[in-house]
Amino acid sequence: MSTTVLVTGGAGYIGSHAVRQLVQAHFKVVVLDNLVYGHPQAIVDPQVQLVHGEINDKEVVVSLIKEHSISIVLHFAAYAYVGESVTNPTKYYQNNLIASIQLLDAMIEAGCKKIIFSSTCATYGNPQYIPIDEKHPQAPINPYGASKWMLERVIQDYAVAYGLEYVFLRYFNAAGCSLDGKIGEDHNPETHLIPLILKAIKGERDSITVFGTDYETHDGTCVRDYIHVNDLADAHIKAMHRLLGGKGSLICNLGTGNGYSVKEMIEAAERVTGLKVPVVYGGRREGDPPYLVANAERALNELGWKASMTNIEDIIRTAWTWENGERKGRY
Repeated sequence: MSTTVLVTGGAGYIGSHAVRQLVQAHFKVVVLDNLVYGHPQAIVDPQVQLVHGEINDKEVVVSLIKEHSISIVLHFAAYAYVGESVTNPTKYYQNNLIASIQLLDAMIEAGCKKIIFSSTCATYGNPQYIPIDEKHPQAPINPYGASKWMLERVIQDYAVAYGLEYVFLRYFNAAGCSLDGKIGEDHNPETHLIPLILKAIKGERDSITVFGTDYETHDGTCVRDYIHVNDLADAHIKAMHRLLGGKGSLICNLGTGNGYSVKEMIEAAERVTGLKVPVVYGGRREGDPPYLVANAERALNELGWKASMTNIEDIIRTAWTWENGERKGRY
């Protein structure tokens, strides 16, 4: 009898890639998504049930868990625009924290006590040292990061009180698209660097703006750790096996350990596409740390997980395939 998984936010960017891998790993999958940012077309496997609903609808969540004998929840559903979280913190605390607590309450009521939580390196705030490991102090500098950090604390408290088991996966910069080009990254508005660069190359944007050229980095622009979305999905599968195998709760960073600057990303995209990126240089953005690079040794040691795609050109190439293929007709 196969295990059934509830995936919240499973029609979104990372969630939809995880759903595909779950199906390939022979899990039964139920997706709960309010479709505010998700795309029903991203659920490409017909055996996946997509439920249009809210994570804070206790009646719906309890019913799904009982009806499908859900064993574990993968919780991706969240708002994730850092800038918007500063100007509209209510939206982020209501959804990422309060609605998620209501999801937890529904899980406990229905008897499902295992959760994989899609967290973020934004819980660390400005890095005190590089690479960032899980012992690094958590001091988020925006409501988005704070909402994720607060939910981590709530889940830990629920573990003590109600026996909830968890894995927190703190992502660095998710990037790329499925290798076959069938699903990809399609945010509105788009804020991620790689799709912005590629849209500028295609003429869908006038240019790409580089925010800050005077950082204390090797070329003056910000350095980030870009991890392919399929590698993120693979980490969730391994985290599920850990919890379902009775090995207990865990907190892990997910990254490659490699940092690429904004200028290096632009140059890599030009090599992949053979086209020039129109660039505008601007001042620094508030709250942009110079370096964000992961130490993901714990994920290797505890989950047997390591990023398989570490060459930035390979990651960009998957996004370029998506931009020029399925995206035009599907999303």
